[in-house]
Amino acid sequence: MSIAAVISALTVRAQRLAARARPLRAALVLPLAGLLAGCNLVVMNPSGDVAVQQRNLVIASTGLMLLIIVPVIILTLIFAWHYRDSNKSATYDPGWHHSTQLEVVIWSVPLVIIIALGALTWISTHTLDPYRPLSRIAPGQPVAAETKPLEVQAVALDWKWLFFYPEYGVATVNELAAPVDRPISFKITASSVMNTFYVPALAGMVYAMPGMEMKLHAVINKPGVYEGLSAQYSGSGFSRMTFKFHGLDEAAFDAWIAKVKSEGKDLSRDAYLELEKPSEREPVRYYASAADGLFSRIVNMCALPGKMCMSEMMKIDAAGGAGVHSHENRERLRYDNRHIQQGDEAPGATVPASGRPPRSEPQPGGAPPAGGHGGHDHGGHSAPGSDGSVAPAQRNNN
Repeated sequence: MSIAAVISALTVRAQRLAARARPLRAALVLPLAGLLAGCNLVVMNPSGDVAVQQRNLVIASTGLMLLIIVPVIILTLIFAWHYRDSNKSATYDPGWHHSTQLEVVIWSVPLVIIIALGALTWISTHTLDPYRPLSRIAPGQPVAAETKPLEVQAVALDWKWLFFYPEYGVATVNELAAPVDRPISFKITASSVMNTFYVPALAGMVYAMPGMEMKLHAVINKPGVYEGLSAQYSGSGFSRMTFKFHGLDEAAFDAWIAKVKSEGKDLSRDAYLELEKPSEREPVRYYASAADGLFSRIVNMCALPGKMCMSEMMKIDAAGGAGVHSHENRERLRYDNRHIQQGDEAPGATVPASGRPPRSEPQPGGAPPAGGHGGHDHGGHSAPGSDGSVAPAQRNNN
């Protein structure tokens, strides 16, 4: 048998096997298609007016860009086909170098699209500024002058969410609720490291940072239960730092508040300091009352008794400093060493977060492992210095 005959026989054999495998491949693909049918692209199908406007901005921006991308792709394929080597009827002009008509089209159309895209982005950026109070509940439905927004104070802890409702005097952990069609005014901060507050169905993502108060204005327009999360990596419990957001009608929201008050405990300052300790998989908790000014103390990093609030420190600085008496404030200004002093830092913490050496092999000559000694902490705690004291941490959330 010749080599050509062998190759021909193998080719026929391969074609037969491929034909038999097609039904099997289809059978394997169908279950995957069924799984994809269950996907919910909540960002493209939100339930809050702010998120809807953001969705529309994404669609409009993508559409404007496709006005250039799609014709360019089509024309590229047409030109490649028309001027193929086998098409002898196509005009071949190696000396061609300029066309005014083409230059006008090539530059004017993209310029118009860029101007439209820039104008759209400029207007939307200011309209959807998270610090800007809402002007409407939904398209064609402006916010009534007498409407009072629901204020919610959100705190990102390690690794759970704490929500205060100052209007009702209650607080919750890992559960958030709001009435439908009522503006919500969020004040957002963090207790230790940077996180992000994000409910995709409600509005865009906003950072939660220690020592700072961020804001977000939003509204939910459809009843339902929606996912909330932190989208900023913050340690071992990050992936479980989620919560449920309930969009309720007025009667259901009042019933939810009543449930929190009837089932909740008291969130005292000591209870908060215990709650603040790093923990994972925290269940939903209710607090029927919260200590006065607790959220403000969290923002000012003085929830721990005896610590100076940032607002007090800034007042002293604005007055020119404390002068010779400033040494008296030294201990009150140690913000970030409370976890190591109490021994409740994260289980995986090593140098410099806890002062313990890394879990690695001993170095030759008995030298300490790299990075395993003293200095400032860059993870939200403090490390012992050479004199045995604890130096204030320099926070680095990146």
